[in-house]
Amino acid sequence: MTDFLPEGCLMEKEENAMYMESISSLCEAYRDRKILEARATVCDAAHNLTVDLGCIKGIIPRCEGALGIKEGKVRDIAVISRVNRPVSFVITGFDRDESGATVALLSREAAQKRCLDGFVDKLSVGDVVDAKITHLETFGAFADIGCGIVALLPIDAISVSRIEHPSERFTVGMDIKAIIKSMENGRISLSHKELLGTWQENAELFSAGETVAGVIRSIENYGAFVELAPNLAGLAESKEGIRVGQQASVYIKSIIPSKMKIKLIIVETFDYKYSPQKPRYFTNASHIDEFQYSPDMCEKHIATYFTV
Repeated sequence: MTDFLPEGCLMEKEENAMYMESISSLCEAYRDRKILEARATVCDAAHNLTVDLGCIKGIIPRCEGALGIKEGKVRDIAVISRVNRPVSFVITGFDRDESGATVALLSREAAQKRCLDGFVDKLSVGDVVDAKITHLETFGAFADIGCGIVALLPIDAISVSRIEHPSERFTVGMDIKAIIKSMENGRISLSHKELLGTWQENAELFSAGETVAGVIRSIENYGAFVELAPNLAGLAESKEGIRVGQQASVYIKSIIPSKMKIKLIIVETFDYKYSPQKPRYFTNASHIDEFQYSPDMCEKHIATYFTV
């Protein structure tokens, strides 16, 4: 069982479930210092978390709730917000509650420290990692890259086609892949658009003469940009009454790789909000040094470099 996964992933593993079957198996996990996961059910007034281990109750003291809590670098919301969600932890011991029942003492901080030392600190810029979206803000998405360690995915790094809000691409709890963009002073920044395919890879999914679905992304005095895929947009003549964010049916007049242009005609627009779908990735690479978005024959060169 791989220990260093975003919170919520270990709960799906059979080995994790086996450790929850009895106190003796939990004792085994304690002896082996295994990282486990279970659902936090209650956060008391002192911000201690109660965790449902199946056979017994577990307690994560506030000071063990997250890296940085003890030092005051992390706010208590990092603990409170885990209620009704999976938490990673290691078992630090056993005790008895007021009724005499056995209680497991847990530390989420210890699990995060091991993830930091054994995984995160060994990452390099350009590495591709599994991540899980934890919350969305206007400026970007936060994603768990292991044991509740969160990194920022800025909104302009989500896709080539610009969006108004990350909720247009992601939902909380969605599993994604991301690229380590920078690691500075303990802060990790991610990128995502380089995994969604080049202009050419996306353009090859479409043909001139087709009428396809799109989203109006911007309206300029010379036309409207319509997103055909997260990393691909075309330009259409503007049409009276259209608005940014509307769904559209568009006719593809031409696809011109040498100019990296797709010419469109807007057939119809309408208001409807689709739920974000899991991203389609065009690479299985575990590391990326360079991503060239523009076609080779195009005069305009667009690329991302993850190493200098």
